[in-house]
Amino acid sequence: MSPLNQEPEALAWAVQRSGLTQREIAAQVKCSPGLLSEIIKGTRNARQPLLEELAAILNCPVVVLESKRTSA
Repeated sequence: MSPLNQEPEALAWAVQRSGLTQREIAAQVKCSPGLLSEIIKGTRNARQPLLEELAAILNCPVVVLESKRTSA
């Protein structure tokens, strides 16, 4: 599997902090609750536009949710 675009732990933290349920968040970004759950667990990759929508809904900078890249 290719590297994830999202940082699952940061995404889980932001969801918990938001006070919204995964179902509520999924409805706002127009994806299934199952897909959102997999993205939060890190078993599915989130595309950049979805990360940007999640950041707006969760009221946090997108950089907080993005995977940290290391220089090679």
